[in-house]
Amino acid sequence: MATSSEAVSVGVGEVTLAGDLVLPGDARGVVAFAHGSGSSRHSPRNRAVAEVLQEAGLGTLLMDLLTRDEERVDMVTAELRFDIPLLGGRMTAAVDWLHGRPDTGGLPVGLFGASTGAAAALVAAAERPERVRAVVSRGGRPDLAGSALAGVRAPVLLVVGGHDREVLRLNEEAARQLTALCTIRVIPGATHLFEEPGTLEQAAEAARDWFLRMAAGEATEA
Repeated sequence: MATSSEAVSVGVGEVTLAGDLVLPGDARGVVAFAHGSGSSRHSPRNRAVAEVLQEAGLGTLLMDLLTRDEERVDMVTAELRFDIPLLGGRMTAAVDWLHGRPDTGGLPVGLFGASTGAAAALVAAAERPERVRAVVSRGGRPDLAGSALAGVRAPVLLVVGGHDREVLRLNEEAARQLTALCTIRVIPGATHLFEEPGTLEQAAEAARDWFLRMAAGEATEA
């Protein structure tokens, strides 16, 4: 079956968020992306990861976590990009939206978060433990999820660059607060944005393998 691609709108309370849903034929699962601070659904790094997942038969939902008006405010104040309860609530709404669609409602759901988006993904995983089956963070700030970490039930993969030492320390702190299965994958030679040759590909492949085990219903291990 052919891959379908659709521009979608996800309603969250009084706002509507733009998104792009891609579903391979006979999709094995679907992964919703939470972009990082100051970014959007057009994040080139997230889109590169999404393509790797799509090639493996996984659907992807990339969506804006802020409206255009909110983005304009955030460009000046930078306050909304760190509003984890707000962003986490919107990721939770995305999980519910996927559950309510006939083409994705029966698929296992994973969440992928970059930078501050990792915290938003973990908040959503804690809010919907019966629906979220796996979480991956890339260069993320899972520590910003705070008390929600203890409520996460899905297996968590934390992918961090080997040269991103402060973020690695924060990931290690967050991992100690998680009661769910958690693995830290360090990509040698990578800095925070995984700009070094081959490092983003390694992160994407690690995410792909984690989500494929989710889709197969296998125990996710390091």
